[in-house]
Amino acid sequence: MTVAITPPTSDADLMAGAEWTPAPAPEGEHPDAEPADPAAVDEPAPGEAAAVDEPVPGEAAAVDERIVRDADAFGVYARTGGWAFALKVARSVRPGGQSSGETPKVSAKRFGELAGCSPERVLRFYRAWDAAADDGLVPQFEALEPGAEIDLPDADTWLSYYVSRNSATSARGTAITAAAEAEGIRPTKALEVAENPTALRAAILADPSTAQAARAALLDRVREDPALQTELARDIARTDVLKKAVAQEAKAADRIGFVRQIAEQGALKTPAGQKLEAPAELRQEAERHLSLLDELDGDEEAGEWATEAYDTVRDLAAQAVEEAVERDPELRVQERRTNFYSSLDKATKVFEELTLDDADDIYEDDMVQRLEQLQQAIGACITALRKAAADEQ
Repeated sequence: MTVAITPPTSDADLMAGAEWTPAPAPEGEHPDAEPADPAAVDEPAPGEAAAVDEPVPGEAAAVDERIVRDADAFGVYARTGGWAFALKVARSVRPGGQSSGETPKVSAKRFGELAGCSPERVLRFYRAWDAAADDGLVPQFEALEPGAEIDLPDADTWLSYYVSRNSATSARGTAITAAAEAEGIRPTKALEVAENPTALRAAILADPSTAQAARAALLDRVREDPALQTELARDIARTDVLKKAVAQEAKAADRIGFVRQIAEQGALKTPAGQKLEAPAELRQEAERHLSLLDELDGDEEAGEWATEAYDTVRDLAAQAVEEAVERDPELRVQERRTNFYSSLDKATKVFEELTLDDADDIYEDDMVQRLEQLQQAIGACITALRKAAADEQ
């Protein structure tokens, strides 16, 4: 059956203000409860006379047309609930991806202006219809033209698809409600913010304290949200200003980490990788710089302080390593042996990568001369090593 939807006055009257709310049910009766069985209601109790409606004088006469329109609109809503209003949106608001030149439909913003309500309210009806269309309960938006009439679902299915601004019954609303309660605030406040991201954006852009709160919340969430981690990393990589800032902060963090390691662990390494104990004076200097860094406020730049601490501690550490190597003959020999092997490995790798398949094309006399000089140096090196081995024997 096709349900004719005749507005009381206009679409603006239907959509403006708060969503339609039925009159309060009698005490003890749920507003969505099914009506009682007519037979049971009309049957008089034992010993009682059946109630007879008294005729109202003049009721048989023609009814005012305005009352007829109201009764008709009420009947439509009683049978279909919010679907009656959702149809008005579905057949009047163009779906995403369509331009104004492809359809006579209007945007949700324009429809809201005509209805005297916010675009967000229009979109709540739009999303409810979209979800029902995905389930095959109603036609897709593209199949509806302005003014189209269709058979609408029963009213009791409406709340399965429609989520009002302050509703916490959806999975999303439940999560927001739980988070709000954990923070000690009313869930309705959090739900209102979640349903108005434009207002949230405006507050973040205009108010530094709101931006700081948003930043802290985002950091708390990103630790447990791999998808958000990826999205933020991608945003940073694509934004030159952020990419540069991250590189600077990472460099400062590495330098602070170096100072902290010296202060807390007291470990040094020689160029050959040998571990040494840092002198007490060096650890004290590192601790002094670290205490200055730790005293910085959260909003203070640590870059210059980190650079100064790193340069000071690094120079002192290099001096301490050099002195330790000079004092220990065995350590000095080990350092020289390690450095020699490192150079030998590099030279070997270079020659292994050389290819002489095209020697005819690249040959020059200078190449041969330099290789001969290198051969002589290698020969001298081999001779010295063999002599040292013979002396030890």
